[in-house]
Parts: sequence; C-alpha cells; structure tokens
Amino acid sequence: MTPPSSSTARRLRLLAAAFFLFAPAALRAQGQPHAHPRPASGDSAAVAAAVHSYHAALAAGDSAAALALLAPDAVILESGDVENRAEYRSHHLPADIEFARAVRSEQGPTRVRVQGDAAWASSTSTTQGQFRGRAINSAGAELMVLTRTPRGWRIAAIHWSSHRRP
Repeated sequence: MTPPSSSTARRLRLLAAAFFLFAPAALRAQGQPHAHPRPASGDSAAVAAAVHSYHAALAAGDSAAALALLAPDAVILESGDVENRAEYRSHHLPADIEFARAVRSEQGPTRVRVQGDAAWASSTSTTQGQFRGRAINSAGAELMVLTRTPRGWRIAAIHWSSHRRP
C-alpha cells in the first residue's frame, strides 16, 4: 500500500478527530428521535440532504451523481481499505451501486453536527436481502465528514462498518 498523500492524510486526521470528539455525543443522541432530515438549521438540513442524495444516487445506479457529491480529495474507508476518490470510482463504487440496487436497506435517523465549514453526519442502518446468491442480514454504521464549498456541501470522507445481525 502506498503512503497517503498529504491531502489524504489531512482528511484522515479530520475524520479521526470528528469521530473521537463527537462520537460520544452521537451515541448519547441515538435514543432521541429526530426529523429526517433535521430542520433545526439550514446547514444541518443541507448536510443531511447531501448525504441522502448520495445514497439515492447509489440506489439509482447514478455514478455521476454520486461522484459529484464527493470532494475532489475525498477518502473512503470501507472493508478495511482506504481509497481516494479515483480509486473508489474504479474499485468500490460499481460494487456499492450493485449492492444498493439489489439489497433493501433501512437508514436510521441522520445526526448532523455543523461547525463552520465542516460537518459530520452519522447514522445506522439495517440491510436485508440477497446479494450474489448470499443472504444479507446486517447492521451498519456510517460516518460522513462534509465540507462547505461554493457548490454546496461535499462529502470529504466516508467511513462504513457493518456486522451480521443475529
């Protein structure tokens, strides 16, 4: 594996900082119901809309729309790997689209925190169905870090994890 570029390293540090600083608050908030997306602030709603648009693009099979929501220096952490935007486009994105189109997933509430031009959105999901002949029954967690750009909020980092449900 090649060492990350300084831009990628900066995004990873931002993602790690967001996770360790705000994960406890997000976990405490899990039991609190929120509207979907949260209307409390325009920024929170815009961040949630970007996250939901990304998922909708995957489910629709629209790779161009999904990529348009990713920052040019985005990093994606999935399945124990770290990919930049170009690597994701050529490796995991086609499989993520295939999976999103084949398997039903229910997204929990999206919790959004905005601080200046940075935001992070966390959520959980349950996914059930068949994919490539395999039964899927999993619980997932997602953390996205977004940055404000002149074109709106863009996803700078994604971290997905999941485990089998009993």
